[in-house]
This record gives sequence, structure tokens and C-alpha cells, in this order.
Amino acid sequence: MNVRSSDSVLTLSIAAVERDTGLSKDTLRVWERRYGFPQPQRDGIGERAYTLDEVDKLRIVKRLLDAGHRPGRIVPLPMAALQQLTEQTVDQPQRGPEAVLGADDLRAHLERVRSHDTNLLRTELLRLLARHGVARFVIEIVGPLNAAVGDAWIRGQLEVFEEHMYTEVMQGVLRQAIAGLPPTTPASRPRVLLSTFPGEPHGMGLLMAEAVLRLDGCHCVSLGTQTPLWDIVLAAQANRADVVGLSFTGCMNPNHVVDGLVELRSKLPAGLPLWVGGSAPVLHRRRLAGVTPFGTLELVPAEVQRWRASASVTPAAAG
Repeated sequence: MNVRSSDSVLTLSIAAVERDTGLSKDTLRVWERRYGFPQPQRDGIGERAYTLDEVDKLRIVKRLLDAGHRPGRIVPLPMAALQQLTEQTVDQPQRGPEAVLGADDLRAHLERVRSHDTNLLRTELLRLLARHGVARFVIEIVGPLNAAVGDAWIRGQLEVFEEHMYTEVMQGVLRQAIAGLPPTTPASRPRVLLSTFPGEPHGMGLLMAEAVLRLDGCHCVSLGTQTPLWDIVLAAQANRADVVGLSFTGCMNPNHVVDGLVELRSKLPAGLPLWVGGSAPVLHRRRLAGVTPFGTLELVPAEVQRWRASASVTPAAAG
């Protein structure tokens, strides 16, 4: 159910647009002069005021920029052309014949989100968790469903609050799944410290990674989201971390991701692995020395085994 009125006069300030889209105020002003978009109104005190339609278009533009398109080509395009380009650009999950969720299943879950039936959504997710187990749930259900929700949001088929509702439900289910796994202790190896950089508020990837790592007997310490770089270093020391793991979505500026990883790598001990994953395209476009990117969580168990082989420890060996 779409609750947005077609004649809504709600507007957002430039600061709110910067927060919601990840596009800086300077970028918005430059595009306004250079491309004639956006064309904000002025509020009662003369400040820029952006319509919801403009913000929707800016979100799609940001997604396409993250995928490698140039602003001069896409910013002037009309909304219909941008949506068509998004259909061709956004990576879609491959749905093979053995996939847990088919296209109809994904549509059904999206409809539960749109109808705001969080109880039914939670019940169905818990049923899938019980039927398929944690590993398949995380990789074959959460991953594709996250992608479907993200694509629906960026195309204007879901409101922001609906995407947030879905995220809260899914994170609750993932926490329940993790709580049901056999306990680990600091003696379990490797000890993995998990977090995100400042400016990366999304924690779903951390929970997914924690579930997969815990299934492999790793001891995980999660700092949650948006931990300052120096505090990540201090936490790694305090917890005697064997690995630091970070999650990224496409919301961060790619240059900030790269610069942050280079700085963090320089502050961590040379022999401490830095594992990164998530949907940010820059993780896989630019290889950084001492940083191991994961295109999928299915690669994590093999990397854990490689770490154990190199460290000559077993999951429960003393630290």
C-alpha cells in the first residue's frame, strides 16, 4: 500500500537530502548550476527545499553513480530513462532451479512489506529459518530478499519507512538465529571483530557475517555500526582479534571507503587480516594490499579454514 499522496507538498532541506541520498551539498549545488537538476524551491527563509520526486530521482542517480556511471550522462536524464537504466545496471540475484526463493516468493515477501504486515513477514521468515537452517537462510534467503527490497526501494516501489520496517524485522530474525547457535568463547579461533566505518549505518551485513562465522566456530565481537577507525584499532587490541571484518553498502562515497581502508590497514598490525564484504562496488573494482574482499558470504568458510591452517589452530584451541 503506497501511502504517499500524489499531490504532497512535503519538501526536504538540503541537509536532509544529503543525509538521505549520500550526495554532498556541494554536489547538489554544482548539479543545479551545471545540469539544471535538481531545481529546488525556496522556503520561507530562502533555503533550498527539495520535493520528494526530486529526492527519489537523486537516489536512483546515486545508485547508478555507485555502479560506475558518469554524472554528466545520467543526471540530465528523465526519471523513466533512469529507471530503465537501473533495470539494466542493478545486479539481480541469480535464481536457479534449486533456489529457495523463486520470483513469486520474492514478490510475496515484498507485498508483505508494502502491506505493513510485519507479524506475517516475521512469521514467514522464522518458518524459512526453521526449515532451511541458518546457513541457507542467510545466503539463499536473506541475501536475495535484501537485494529485492533494495531494488524496489531505489525504483520507488517502496517508501523509505517500509524499507526500514523490513530491515528491523529481518535483523530481529537474524539475531534470533545467532542466539540459537552453539556458544563460543574467546578461546574459539579465529576471534573476529566486526563493525562498519563512520557514515555506514547499515548493520544487516554484520549480522549475516556473524551468523556465517559463528556456524564455523569463530568467536565474534560486534561493535555495531559506525565505529571510528582508531576505535576499531583499539578494540582489535583489547579483544586480541585475529581478524577485523567490515561491511559496506553502496551508501558511502567510494573514495571514503578506499581512503578509510588504506588508513585502517596502516594502523592495524601487518599480520592481522582485514576482511571486507558487502554490496559497495568499489570493494571489487579496486584491490588494496592487505585487504581481502568477499563477493559472497559463501566464500567465508574457506577463508576461515585458510586462516586456521596458517595459524595451526582448531576452532576451540586456546588463544
